[in-house]
Amino acid sequence: MAPGRERLTECDLDDALWRLLAASERDDLATFTTEHDRAADALDASAEPRWIAWRHALAARRGLADGDREAVAAGVSAARDALGRCRPCGQIGLILAYLAHIEVAADHVDAAMMLAVDASLLVETAASDGPTRVLHQAHLWLSLSLGALDLEELAVAHALQGSRVADELPEVADRWRLLQLCAQQHAELAQTLHRRGRADRAGALAGTAVDCAEAARGLDWEAEPGDQDLLDVVQAWAMAGCGEVDDAVGPMRRAHERVHRDGGIWLRGYADLALARLLTRLAQRQSGGGHDAEATDLLVDAAGAFAATGDRRRYRQCLLELGQNTAAMGRPAEALHWLEAYRADTGRAHARGRELWAEMFVRRSRLREAERQTAHLRRVALEDPLTGLGNRRSAERRLGSMRLGEEPLSLAVVDIDRFKEVNDDTSHSHGDEVLRRVADLLREHSRTGDEVYRWAGDEFLVVLPTATEGQALAAMDRLRAAVADADWGDLQLPEPVTVSIGVATAPASDDEPPGWRSLFDTADLHLFSAKRGGRNRVRAPGGRIPGEGTP
Repeated sequence: MAPGRERLTECDLDDALWRLLAASERDDLATFTTEHDRAADALDASAEPRWIAWRHALAARRGLADGDREAVAAGVSAARDALGRCRPCGQIGLILAYLAHIEVAADHVDAAMMLAVDASLLVETAASDGPTRVLHQAHLWLSLSLGALDLEELAVAHALQGSRVADELPEVADRWRLLQLCAQQHAELAQTLHRRGRADRAGALAGTAVDCAEAARGLDWEAEPGDQDLLDVVQAWAMAGCGEVDDAVGPMRRAHERVHRDGGIWLRGYADLALARLLTRLAQRQSGGGHDAEATDLLVDAAGAFAATGDRRRYRQCLLELGQNTAAMGRPAEALHWLEAYRADTGRAHARGRELWAEMFVRRSRLREAERQTAHLRRVALEDPLTGLGNRRSAERRLGSMRLGEEPLSLAVVDIDRFKEVNDDTSHSHGDEVLRRVADLLREHSRTGDEVYRWAGDEFLVVLPTATEGQALAAMDRLRAAVADADWGDLQLPEPVTVSIGVATAPASDDEPPGWRSLFDTADLHLFSAKRGGRNRVRAPGGRIPGEGTP
């Protein structure tokens, strides 16, 4: 541990994770590094696959900040390996979304797309569990990742879903951040559609962006200065998208001035880009105003800022808009330079983003459905559908895997007394209910570690690992009494339900132990003895036990 580093426990990791994610999102390298150093020992100490995955994902993010491409690749690969040992859930969706954002920042577009697809599928499933901060963060990182992949409609959709989740959570900061993100994603999609000539749709999106920004301002929350400045830039830009270009100039210039005085490199580039776009609209409305030249200079500065911070998507946007602006200014040679640079860089990006997303989403959905069906079939093959207990096949598989002789092992065969009369005198639905209740009673009153299976019909098997004969007899008599003492009155049965039980034990021994089938046959033989002895009793090789029940 570095001198002076505060030691965190594993219990502190959740809080540390939220701070690390917030620093990652703001691209606040100093805070991220400090928090990562504080959490390193606790992350290293955790053997839980989820935290192992986070450890490697955060190491990849650290490598990205340090410009270490090998560390990024190694971290992402190790994180994905750890995720393979995790049960699918919203938390895993969040990790995948975070990894997708790292991969797109590293310009690994195909890998980022695959991770985003998997994250989206998991997040969609996790939504049925209700709103959580994990779900909120997963939508946030998916929105950021999809926006960086130029899948802006999907980015907007996830921002909106995240905002709806945040509305159900107590943290005002979470609601503020998602409203800010909604405003930003709507404004960016509006810009794209405006460029494509879809003015009506672009105007509606810009109006939504303004509404989201105003809603964020209405919350009782004082955001960080940089976050507030970003919201100011986005709102002024969205006002221009609504056609309020003249009214937007003043707020935009004031926000731009603050950002250049206090903001980081990326935020300065973003403010330059937004102001350049606003001035371009002014130039298109006016002639001889000089706005086009200023807009071009701002785009050059923005391109440099985005190149320096690794924001390839916005860097490409600057190149394209520089080409378009200089062409409109009658400078074809310069326009050709910028457009050639745009085409060269875009060649490294994925040209079929939307189509690829659709193809991959369908394929991964089908794969997950196949996995779900396989798990369902496996469950059907090994589970009794009436009682929810493992079935005979499951019991035989378990017994076949056990090594007799190393420790004591007891088996108990449990049979419901006069079960045929229940079916004959009442109905099969009553019989099914008796089977379910007996199964529940056996499960509830078994020792910790014992295993209950439905063997066949009204016969159950209890596996008692490490139990001696005396321990097994005591445990089984407790189960017998639990069934006999249960309230069966609501079923209107001819008489209360009881069970008879036969027990057999294989002791720990250096000699060749009997096989489990021989042990089962012995227990079954003693079950027959319990039945002949009057039912509602337990039998073992040593005979009846003291204090057992009476018929």
